Amino acid sequence: MKNIKFLIIGIVFGIILSKSEAVSWYRIYEMFKFQSFHMYGIIGSAVALSMVFMYFFKNGKIKDYLGNQINIKEKKKGFIRTLVGGTIFGLGWALAGACPAPIFVLIGQGILPMIIVLLGALIGAFIYGLLSKKLPS
Repeated sequence: MKNIKFLIIGIVFGIILSKSEAVSWYRIYEMFKFQSFHMYGIIGSAVALSMVFMYFFKNGKIKDYLGNQINIKEKKKGFIRTLVGGTIFGLGWALAGACPAPIFVLIGQGILPMIIVLLGALIGAFIYGLLSKKLPS
C-alpha cells in the first residue's frame, strides 16, 4: 500500500498521454512528416518542465520519496553514442508506432498487438542489462 502513490501517478500519466493524443499513431506520423506542431508542442512542454524539475533537483529543493537529496550524476558527452542511441530509439519508435511510455496505455485501450512490442522492449532491456558492462563507455 505504501507504493500506491506511484500507481496513481502512472495512471494519471497514462490518462494524460491518452487525452493529449500522444499515443495516436496518426499524431506520431504527422510529427515525422512535419505536418503538425501537436507532438512537438507536447515534447517541447515536457523538455521545459524537465528543465524546471532538474533545477529543483540539483538545488536540493525536491527530495526522493524517502526524504533524501537526489544526486544527479553528470553524463559523458559523446556525439557518436548519442547518434547511435537516438537512431536505435527512433527506429524502434517508427517500427512500433509508439515510444516506450504509451505501450501500456495502448494495451489498456485494447490494441493487443502492442503486447508484442512490450515483449520486445522487455527482451531488449534484458539484453542491454547483460551486455551493458561489456559495451564501450
